Amino acid sequence: QVQLVESGGGVVQAGGSLRLSCAVSGRSFSMYAMGWFRQAPGKEREFVGFISSSGNTYYADSVKGRFTISRDSAKNTVYLQMNSLKPEDTAVYYCAAAYGGSWRASAYDYWGQGTQVTVSS
Repeated sequence: QVQLVESGGGVVQAGGSLRLSCAVSGRSFSMYAMGWFRQAPGKEREFVGFISSSGNTYYADSVKGRFTISRDSAKNTVYLQMNSLKPEDTAVYYCAAAYGGSWRASAYDYWGQGTQVTVSS
């Protein structure tokens, strides 16, 4: 069984930064691609980016150049560094694990509970 726990959300002013963490328990962390998604009130879940098992990263156009995903296999943790935050980045952020990375939420087998990020203007 794989469990994912996000942390690091909060309230930040526009232009600020936050770093989200996703701690993964269970075996085979290094084999998983890890994705980040977000969901704003009244909107569908949206792809943010993912990091492959080999460390390659892919991002949605809306966050490219501002967000960075990294992973630490020694800590079984994946990170989402968010810079230059905008009010439209306000959402619940979720991490997810899959054997193959994808922009599709349906490709992911395991999900965290989410962490709220609020960007004030």
